[in-house]
Amino acid sequence: MTEQQVIDQLTGYRQKQARIQALGTYTVGSGIQISRLNDEDQLQQLHRRLRGLPSYMYLGKRDLQLEATAHAYLTFYPAGVRSQRNAIPDIGAYQEDDELLQELRAKIAKVIDARTGCKYDLDEVLERLSELQDLQAEVQRVDDLLSLLEEYKPDYAKLLRLKYIQDMDVPETCKRLAVVEKTYYRWRKRAIDEFSKLSS
Repeated sequence: MTEQQVIDQLTGYRQKQARIQALGTYTVGSGIQISRLNDEDQLQQLHRRLRGLPSYMYLGKRDLQLEATAHAYLTFYPAGVRSQRNAIPDIGAYQEDDELLQELRAKIAKVIDARTGCKYDLDEVLERLSELQDLQAEVQRVDDLLSLLEEYKPDYAKLLRLKYIQDMDVPETCKRLAVVEKTYYRWRKRAIDEFSKLSS
């Protein structure tokens, strides 16, 4: 990594954090913000808690019938909600099962609609979510590299944070580090070299 690439990576840190905050407030439907999509799905958390309990403890009579029908017609249990909907047949072996299967497919369709927010373009949501995750990874990488540098050269890490992330001028940075400008410029060059070595 060249000196200019290191400087660009460090000076872009605050801009990336601002973009992360902006992306996090983007609404994707049903009052859900994109930052929540990046976190674990609350429905998955609930399923994990309920998984150990017998279904009769938290399902009503009608839902127990739907569960029994689903178990009767599913030969395997796919992971995704869309895959689950596709795995449920349209027509059952018995006429009374047809109504239950249709109701089950409709319930799964409601979950899909609630998660994706029908009014919003799914590709746009996925693009923004991907951008959010990439930016978070880049910011985390800079944090990790500075922490590693801080372990063996704390003054260098502090210099890089003050000068490039907090955008302080040279006199203020020198004052915070309690060094003269000549030492600052010597440390600055070495700090950039060390950061570059760590990131390679």
